[in-house]
Amino acid sequence: MKWKSTALGEVMRHRKGSITIDDTTTYKLCRVQVHRRGVVLRQELAGAGISTKKQQVCKAGDFLVAEMDAKVGGYGFVPPELDGAIVSSHYYLFEVDAKKLYPEYLEVVSQAEILQQQIVAKGSTNYSSIRPGSVLEWKIPLPLDLGVQKQIARNFREIQSKLKAVGEEITQQQSLLAKLKQAILQEAIQGKLTADWRDANPDVEPASQLLHRIQVEKARLIAAKKLRPEKPLPKITPAEIPFEIPKGWEWCSLASVMILRDVERKPISKAERERRGKGFPYYGASGAIDEIDGFTHDGDFLLVGEDGSNLRLRSTPVAFGASGKIWVNNHAHVLEFIEPVLQEFVAHRINGMDIAPFVTGGFQPKLSQENMNRIPIPLPPLAEQAAIVERVEALMTTGRALEAEIEHARTHAAHLLQAVLKEAFAPADTSGRQSHGFFG
Repeated sequence: MKWKSTALGEVMRHRKGSITIDDTTTYKLCRVQVHRRGVVLRQELAGAGISTKKQQVCKAGDFLVAEMDAKVGGYGFVPPELDGAIVSSHYYLFEVDAKKLYPEYLEVVSQAEILQQQIVAKGSTNYSSIRPGSVLEWKIPLPLDLGVQKQIARNFREIQSKLKAVGEEITQQQSLLAKLKQAILQEAIQGKLTADWRDANPDVEPASQLLHRIQVEKARLIAAKKLRPEKPLPKITPAEIPFEIPKGWEWCSLASVMILRDVERKPISKAERERRGKGFPYYGASGAIDEIDGFTHDGDFLLVGEDGSNLRLRSTPVAFGASGKIWVNNHAHVLEFIEPVLQEFVAHRINGMDIAPFVTGGFQPKLSQENMNRIPIPLPPLAEQAAIVERVEALMTTGRALEAEIEHARTHAAHLLQAVLKEAFAPADTSGRQSHGFFG
């Protein structure tokens, strides 16, 4: 089997030319996905809605390269269903010489990162791009026999199909594990995980007395810290109760067991930033996301993102700066922890519930402080809270171990594909014949 290190310019040509968009015609607009994930339909649009009237026309089998995104794997072949689709001048179209190169063979080469390793983008970091001439200089290992190219492509498709099935199974396992975690939290906050514990501990302090002590402590904290008095909250109504709770538990609102701080978020001055440095964790709607300039808040706290789709409770022990301060933006609620209630139990309640009924807005969902106040909390006795937290942690530890195994399987599948590709394009010997190879 003879192989040759071949520049793409020997097996394809850059096709130039454009059409003028007609306002009354509907066009398919396509785009190249990054990380070598192929060419897909962006949208169908009437010509009147296309501002740039000069566009290029794709043909099925064209090799399409994104000027700006080639450096991150933005290239691929135009599929049959996108024949006649249009792209802007920020894409390059290359027509393959079918007598020398089987297009699907080049797809296999691209997955092996052989092309990616040769890309040198020009320009600044944010706007670096490539030119058509550079693409034509990329080299690939090419069997001179088209039949061999086709066989390699067929074998690769078979392997890819099998690994895709493995990937789908892994995704299914991850979905089932996520549902299992949610079920654990649901059973925890309904008292089902600790039914035997209650049988063994019938004389614990009921949650009604615990709630009274929490209210006394909350009033003391508000007075001591000179916080703005909270408006009285109505009791949880029967319509708001989502499930039955065990004897000795009590329904209350989230605001009954936490202080929802109306934090004054002031930008830190330049002098203050320079003095303190930038070592404070920054919190936003999804929790700790960076260490950047922002806003501060002192004290023990829990954080809940105002975007319901990212709602999570974050607790005090997470990565404090040396001064005990953190950075908080205005897309996070700050909830102060009150003794005696376990913040871990409250976190399980928040993370285990459907928050959608408390979130308003469509395009930009928002969990208002008023709605946050009304979130119903099933409050167990303090000792049972500790038992619940302990049992949830034990079950979640097992879940995290399963999650690690699933992720390892996904990583192994990806490595296996690269190993197969590496073997497929093993170096040729001096006679021009491949010394060994999976597809040989």
